[in-house]
Amino acid sequence: AAPQTGSSLSENYLALLWHHRLYLYAAAALVVGLWVSLKVALSRVSGGPSLMALEDFGSVAAACIVTCLTIMACAQGFAKVLSEELKALGFPAEVIDMKDYDPDDRLADECVSGSVCVFLVATYTDGQPTESAEWFCKWLEDASTDFRYGRTYLKGLRYAVFGLGNSVYVGHYNTVCKNVDKWLWMLSAKRLMTRGEGDCNVVKSRHGSVQADFQAWKGKFLSRLQALATGEKKTCSGKNCKTGSSCKSKKEEEEASKETGSEVRRREEGVLLTVTELGKNGPQLDGEVVKFSKLNGVKKIDDDDGERREMITAALREALTKQGYKLIGSHSGVKLCRWTKSMLRGRGGCYKHTFYGIESHRCMETTPSLACANKCVFCWRHHTNPVGTEWRWKMDPAEKILQDALEKHQDMIRQFRGVPGVKPERYEEGLAVKHCALSLVGEPIMYPEINAFIRLLHSRRISSFLVTNAQFPEEIRSLEPVTQLYVSVDASTKESLKKIDRPLFKDFWPRFLDSLKALGEKRQRTVYRLTLVKAWNVEEMQAYAELIALGQPDFIEVKGVTYCGESSASTLTMANVPWHQEVVAFVQQLAAMLPEYEVACEHEHSNCLLIAHKKFKLDGDWWTWIDYERFQDLVQAQQDSGGRQTFSALDYMARTPSWALFGAREQGFDPADTRFQRRNKTKDISGC
Repeated sequence: AAPQTGSSLSENYLALLWHHRLYLYAAAALVVGLWVSLKVALSRVSGGPSLMALEDFGSVAAACIVTCLTIMACAQGFAKVLSEELKALGFPAEVIDMKDYDPDDRLADECVSGSVCVFLVATYTDGQPTESAEWFCKWLEDASTDFRYGRTYLKGLRYAVFGLGNSVYVGHYNTVCKNVDKWLWMLSAKRLMTRGEGDCNVVKSRHGSVQADFQAWKGKFLSRLQALATGEKKTCSGKNCKTGSSCKSKKEEEEASKETGSEVRRREEGVLLTVTELGKNGPQLDGEVVKFSKLNGVKKIDDDDGERREMITAALREALTKQGYKLIGSHSGVKLCRWTKSMLRGRGGCYKHTFYGIESHRCMETTPSLACANKCVFCWRHHTNPVGTEWRWKMDPAEKILQDALEKHQDMIRQFRGVPGVKPERYEEGLAVKHCALSLVGEPIMYPEINAFIRLLHSRRISSFLVTNAQFPEEIRSLEPVTQLYVSVDASTKESLKKIDRPLFKDFWPRFLDSLKALGEKRQRTVYRLTLVKAWNVEEMQAYAELIALGQPDFIEVKGVTYCGESSASTLTMANVPWHQEVVAFVQQLAAMLPEYEVACEHEHSNCLLIAHKKFKLDGDWWTWIDYERFQDLVQAQQDSGGRQTFSALDYMARTPSWALFGAREQGFDPADTRFQRRNKTKDISGC
């Protein structure tokens, strides 16, 4: 055979490659896949790129102020080293011990001052912050889940976080560091760079020791800060950038989403799965009556012959605990009102202080029943509490509920010991509860032992302010005397009440009217509480006047609705919140239609006014305040007489001070206190 030429060999080689081209494609794909996997693995090992590119922060002056907040002795050394190096680079730096730092005042200032806050955060026993940082962490956690602060409360604050922990404690490794980073992020603060984590476990420490971990993080931080100060437009190394968008590390984004997902969903969407009414006597499920919905689905109720379930399920307990509730037993809770905190600091009391003379720093806000028969569109709790039309759960004794409520309330007050701004005398007074607002959440009158609970309050000479949603008329009639009994009148027509309160009862309107009639039969102080929702119920003036004539309350509180954040369970927006001037105009028009009533008091900070019956105006002076000691004496006398000796609202009234009256220059703010307003922030108009 003739020898093959060069050209024929080439042709044969190319033909061979062509016939085996599928193998070649597979080999090339394998190589590319291995290369991509290697790049991803190396990126993860190196900790990933930073979350935010520098251009998102904008350039700042070279004299960027950095505040280092220390949390334990070990962190103090790191803070000192960082401070000295910052000063050497020309950055003014201040080292502050966390126990001397007032976040309520200082953090808001940092948002507008151009400062960069560096948090050196240590995790202590069982994943808890150190003693000096307890208050700061508590405040930050509450603010991150409290709609009153808003999701943008710390917008403009730039920060970096470095944690000190030990990976030997698997379940608590750098927990506080992660939480501080998460809470700041939830309040719209911006990370200057990725969170750093120092590990005291030298076996697993990335750089061999916690000191080396800090040195590595410090170098990156100083480089980033210098670039920020000079206005350098630096892109991140994540290669996730797109023109005109911020540069975010996918890893960091996923981490932030993982850490904050449940909290954001609860706050923004309202986690609630409701049960559609299917049967005549309520919804049915496999032949068992379903009495309420809960956070993670439908709950079946056993028959009366079987063992009753607890109201607070594991999922519900987790949700309410994250919202700041101190849960009691299986169906009760207590929470510290923001006005209690305010009055402890001498920054003013709630509208009840202005209208009725309570001492806000001595008021305990609680409920013996977390369940409610309504799902109001303006519910403060985003419907994370259960709902029901009757009591079908296990029941705790009234004595235990009250004792635990007092202890938990006092524990929350004790957290203010030594907090900057808290007045020592008010701190001591706050430990002795004098008033109880049964208005925290739910429907307290549903609790079968509500009368026993009220008697226990009065036996301790604690006044009682009970709020009901006007769906339980017979319970109102059987209720023993309370200091002041409220009925929420959220709308004046059947259609608007159904739209706003979304009651569970099918006969909600007859129940509502009968509840108002039952209120009119009471001899002690009674109150209608009207919540104005713009574009929903503010035009129903004549209908409101007719409802007032039905129940003849002693007082009518009119308050603008408080917007509590976006929720999938409600279509309410800030557009539905009336201005204070609009509430005043509504109140004046309503009072003009009621010949037996006048506008008496105003609390501008809560966007709230009080209309009072003229029987409380003696010789031209208003007597809307309460003589609490006199009330307790009258209650005791009635009990001692077996109910034969009765009393009325006029028997325990007290004169209203001039500063609390409508039209006063103070607009309901007690001149004995000092008004505090956050700078450059939306004014908080919420009340208890």
